[in-house]
Amino acid sequence: MGEIYYAIVAILALLAVSGLYVGVTNDAVNFLNSALGSKAASFRTILIVASFGILIGAVTSSGMMDVARHGMFDPSLFTFREVMLLYVGVMFANVILLDLYNSLGLPTSTTVSLIFCLLGSAVAVSLFKIGADPNVSYLELGSYINTSRAMGIVSAILLSVILAFTMGTIVMWISRLLFSFRYMTMFRRFGAVWCGISLTSILYFALFKGLKTQLAGTTFVAWVDEHLLLALAISWVGCSLVLFFLQLFRVNILRITILAGTFSLALAFAGNDLVNFIGVPIAGLEAFTTAKAAGGNEELLMSALKEPSTASNTIFIVVAGIIMVVTLWTSRKAMNVSQTELSLSSADGGGDQQFSSSMFSRALVRAAVNTSRFFDRVTPEKVKNFVEKRFEWADIEHSGAPYDMIRSTVNLTTASLLIAVGTSLKLPLSTTYVCFMVAMGSSLADKAWGRESAVYRITGVFTVVMGWFVTGFGGFIIAFILGLLLMWGGVWAFGVITALCVYMFVHSNFMPKKKKEENKKSDAEVRDNLVNNTMTGVSETIKATTRIYNRTIVALMKENRKALKDLTAEAAEMYEENRRLKYSIASTLRTTYGSDLNLSLYYVQILDYLNEMTKALVHITRPSFEHIDNNHQGLSRVQCDSLITINADVNEIYSRIIYMFTSNDFSTIDEVLTMRDQLFERLAQSTKEELGRITDGESNPRAGMLFLNIISETKTMVLQSRNLLKSRRYFIEQEGKVVRQARIYE
Repeated sequence: MGEIYYAIVAILALLAVSGLYVGVTNDAVNFLNSALGSKAASFRTILIVASFGILIGAVTSSGMMDVARHGMFDPSLFTFREVMLLYVGVMFANVILLDLYNSLGLPTSTTVSLIFCLLGSAVAVSLFKIGADPNVSYLELGSYINTSRAMGIVSAILLSVILAFTMGTIVMWISRLLFSFRYMTMFRRFGAVWCGISLTSILYFALFKGLKTQLAGTTFVAWVDEHLLLALAISWVGCSLVLFFLQLFRVNILRITILAGTFSLALAFAGNDLVNFIGVPIAGLEAFTTAKAAGGNEELLMSALKEPSTASNTIFIVVAGIIMVVTLWTSRKAMNVSQTELSLSSADGGGDQQFSSSMFSRALVRAAVNTSRFFDRVTPEKVKNFVEKRFEWADIEHSGAPYDMIRSTVNLTTASLLIAVGTSLKLPLSTTYVCFMVAMGSSLADKAWGRESAVYRITGVFTVVMGWFVTGFGGFIIAFILGLLLMWGGVWAFGVITALCVYMFVHSNFMPKKKKEENKKSDAEVRDNLVNNTMTGVSETIKATTRIYNRTIVALMKENRKALKDLTAEAAEMYEENRRLKYSIASTLRTTYGSDLNLSLYYVQILDYLNEMTKALVHITRPSFEHIDNNHQGLSRVQCDSLITINADVNEIYSRIIYMFTSNDFSTIDEVLTMRDQLFERLAQSTKEELGRITDGESNPRAGMLFLNIISETKTMVLQSRNLLKSRRYFIEQEGKVVRQARIYE
């Protein structure tokens, strides 16, 4: 047996560790988000509960699943060398794919990733093997590969998405109708019974999903299977009684239910999904042990992998559980993935900035609005008023959480029940898909998706859902390519791919960019940063506006089409950025600056004036480019001379505004006012002269209209700049930071 196989086993072990790291980073969203989204407990407490769930789930896990050994291919047709390279390709592709999703902040399924990476690598090795044997036809590929399992995963995606979203919507709507957002009074009466249902669902989930392997065949499980409804009823009554007595002692039973759900989801995750991270490396180790016992024969067929595993993997499972817990506490990307779901389900429009709208989402929202109007017309007024009152938002928890604990409980209950029922019925439901889509359905029913944010939320959900399908396709392609490279390049390909993957993993996870490292700051520091950042942003925008305006005038006179095209794109980009900031004012002020009305007014005014100024610049650059792009006649000499003078005046005014904005010295503001009035008089005179030339037929109509448009938008642009300066001076005067002494303008 060559030394390379010892290296492969070592690499598989390292890839198992990295697979655990990136896998837990992505799957943490499944069991953390309901507790995080409602702030049911401190972040530390939530992680402690999840950590215990992971450790117990890992220890009670069977540790192996046949899918890694022979679920996707027939190992009896592959040699030891081929199986080892196949497994290496799977692990490399799995780590690359999951790390990519973590970097994008998108949740995906580690099960789908594993299945399709196995399928892709197995197909690559099979095709290479068939191509090297002239006696075997490519039509026999089906005897090497088991595609039925992959098709089952694809069907699971569709089933999970539709069923989970529908059930999440229905259960949340009923729960909110029962309790409303002001739920305290009603909850004191029926909270124990309602949480009893939730806790029963969670216990049922932990029993049949998290501990199904350990309890299989026991008398207790057999009795529950035979008397399921009776068992659930007994559990409901028992849980309700316990919670009722706890409620009498003023214990928050919602918090208990949420933490119990977090524990059970973490338990099931570690107990069942562990194979997604260590199943392939352990299968590779068993293949290595089998070949070594046979004298190190590289051409030994791996028929042993078709038999049930007899090796004890307890130590590997315990170590894997510890690594998963450490990852949960240290991974920054886990919070990045969690933030995607939290932003899409929050009520403050936080997800609106992460995703743009699409034609499909806009059409869907229009259809939903029209349907809602229809039901409003046919629904009796009393019923409509009652429902609207129950869904009238109120923040009685005052926790600043994206949503309240009622919705968090619904998310955990519905997800747990769906997964448990699906498992008992042997339906291939995905934990990731169920948890995410239940959260999306509950946020829709809870009216977190208002008309202002619905198109962005729908685009975000479909981005994530399409990402799940891309997981399968991407995993297959990456593993297929790596499998072919490993079979073709052998040792050299193995070394190069290993080096590249190690670099990518370390660079992505342990060398984060500085700009993404955000430290918590005090309110005073946040406030000062906003003021300073606003001042810097305004100064940079005015400088960019001056530069673009000046270059546009020059390019227009020279009829430089390429320069005008670039300037138009730059102006449009600057306008869109300011427009985005303007329409995110509400969420920004609500989360950070709303308590300081003076600062809020300043911030709102600045963004409004910047938006109007950059819009005027766009209305100058775009028509100028279109005029030259359509090969229309250029500006006349008189028009050019007039614009040159106007451009010089605009530059002078802007340079003085920038100075005052950055120095807080407004001693020369009267001079700027005089210069502005003189510019406006010149603009008015130029407009009259141009209208006279058009009337007398001395000016080209298209060029004349472009000239008049530039003059009009220039006036708007300068006027908004002046407003910026006034707003800045007023704010600084309120702060008492105006530089009183006169300065010599430089």
